[in-house]
Amino acid sequence: MRTNNSKVKNTIISVYFILIVLAIVFATVFKMFSDKGSNPTIVLLAITFGFAALFFLVHFISKYFEYDSDGLKVVVTNKGLLLSDNFNYRERVLEFEKKDLSAYKFQNFIVYKTLTLHTNDSRGRKKQTTFNVTLVPRKKRRYIRQSLSKMIKKNKNSQ
Repeated sequence: MRTNNSKVKNTIISVYFILIVLAIVFATVFKMFSDKGSNPTIVLLAITFGFAALFFLVHFISKYFEYDSDGLKVVVTNKGLLLSDNFNYRERVLEFEKKDLSAYKFQNFIVYKTLTLHTNDSRGRKKQTTFNVTLVPRKKRRYIRQSLSKMIKKNKNSQ
């Protein structure tokens, strides 16, 4: 089974655009009303830190996710949505054989969702890798869960 969240890229670009437009609008409004406020420096700093926090939150959450379990190996990829064609600055790839999967866990935080895969390496040691699946739709996460559960069930039956 192959799945990814490539359709989300346009949405993230739109969110960045809206954040930039709102920053320009707030800067203009702040400039107009800066004479009337009690301390305009504090207001400017609050607006600047608020937008910086929103910008970095969106940057932290927005990641491309691809899951491919066709064939003998499973390939899971996580990389940044923006600028990922030119730089692989946030890329994480895990490639393992289906028989090496020992467990998985989806975790749902308030604004962040993760998939943790527990695999066995060639020496028999367990390896834990976490992927960002925040922007993967619920239906696709369900398909990934079914695929991983099927692999684990098959691995337990073969032992």
